[in-house]
Amino acid sequence: MLELLFAFLPIILAIVLIIIIITQGYVKAPPDHAYIISGLRKEPRVLIGRAGLKIPFFEQLDKLYLGQITVDIKTDEYIPTNDFINVMVDAVAKVRVADNHDQMKLAMRNFLNKPSAKIAADLQDSLQGNMREIIGTLTLRAINTDRDSFSDQVMAKASKDMEKLGIEILSCNIQNVTDEHGLIQDLGMDNTSKIRKDASIAKAEAERDIAIAQAAADKASNDARVQAETEIAQKNNELAIKKAELQKASDTKKAEADAAYEIQKQEQQKTIQTATVNAQIAKAEREAELRKQEVAVQQQALEAEINKKADADRYAIEQAAAADLTKRQREAEAKKYEQEKAAEAKKAQADADRYAMLQEAEGIRARGEAEAAAIQAKALAEAEGMEKKAQAYQKYNKAAMAEMMIKVLPEIAGKIAEPLSQIDRITIIGGGSDGDNGVGAVAGNVPVVMAKLFESMKEATGVDLSEIMKADTYDAKVTRNVNLTGAPEIVIGSQSSMSHEPEDIPPKTP
Repeated sequence: MLELLFAFLPIILAIVLIIIIITQGYVKAPPDHAYIISGLRKEPRVLIGRAGLKIPFFEQLDKLYLGQITVDIKTDEYIPTNDFINVMVDAVAKVRVADNHDQMKLAMRNFLNKPSAKIAADLQDSLQGNMREIIGTLTLRAINTDRDSFSDQVMAKASKDMEKLGIEILSCNIQNVTDEHGLIQDLGMDNTSKIRKDASIAKAEAERDIAIAQAAADKASNDARVQAETEIAQKNNELAIKKAELQKASDTKKAEADAAYEIQKQEQQKTIQTATVNAQIAKAEREAELRKQEVAVQQQALEAEINKKADADRYAIEQAAAADLTKRQREAEAKKYEQEKAAEAKKAQADADRYAMLQEAEGIRARGEAEAAAIQAKALAEAEGMEKKAQAYQKYNKAAMAEMMIKVLPEIAGKIAEPLSQIDRITIIGGGSDGDNGVGAVAGNVPVVMAKLFESMKEATGVDLSEIMKADTYDAKVTRNVNLTGAPEIVIGSQSSMSHEPEDIPPKTP
């Protein structure tokens, strides 16, 4: 018995050992974890989503999380952008352990047996540093408006560091961007203004397009209406012409029928006349035959021959007369038919010419009436203008013209004396030391110029201002005093060539 027990002992031990290995060394890895069995081999075995055996006490089992990990990347303080604006950025990155064998070996060294939260905490500092570097290279507007490009740059920058850790970045999303002084809100207000402006412009352009389309539709409608009315008028005109042609054809057919009836009637009359003549001839022949028989009984053969010859001559004359009558009738009928046809052709041509002349006369009459009306209106307007101008000119007699010229004399005198008022000093070189002589010579030109002006106005208008100003009243004859209202005073300053102070010269009135 003991011998038998010792004989089966190795087998029993082997079975027990196999049972222990199976119960203690059987492992099954889920899909989101990698089971790493190491100890006896140079390269560890990796189980992902499958089962395997590890030798107890000789091999070790470690786990690596392969699922998706969410890493919150948020800057703890304000970071200056490329345009020196402090911002805080809140982003979220999705990462996982890379499927590549070499990358997975790196992840084993760094994150073996660590939960997903610990892995996220380990990666957070590296991702925040990469995002800080990218923020420093971008402007506030670029970060806020082109977040996709910003996140892509963060991913590209962080991928290099993550590859060293055996981590693959799946995505990076920018959640929120805030600045220290509220500039983003100001940019939003600016964009809102631009959007409102663009909306106003778009609305104005739309209203303009609607107005243009409405005008085009009105024009198309008007053109269609004018074209329709024109076509209706043309169709009415064609209908009238067609009616006239049908009426003409009807009249022609009626005339032809009437002519055919007359010809048939004449043919029947001719047949009746021919039958009548033939009957008369037959009757005459029978009577002649009877007389011939009577003569034959009574007369000799010579008389019978003479009578026979006479009958033959008479018959020939009658036949010739009948043939001549028939010929004349046929010629008359043919001539009548030709005359009727020629008359119908002339009538049709006359109707066509009369219609064309009526149309042309109507157009000439309408154009003449329009031109006459225009000429009459223009002539009346010109006549009224000339009449009013003549009435106005008649009201302006010499006294009125003189009054008008006298009213502008002060202004003319002021314009003439204006250059003298601009003179600050007068330096006389030679001709004595009296500065007043020079000023008087210059100021004396004003009355001379005014006198020449009176002469020019007298020659141009026929009004002698000097006589009007003298007047013929008794007071004027006695005092010879003329008062001009509105003439400006002229002050002339002069200074001689001596070194003494300038003297005041009393004002002179031209």
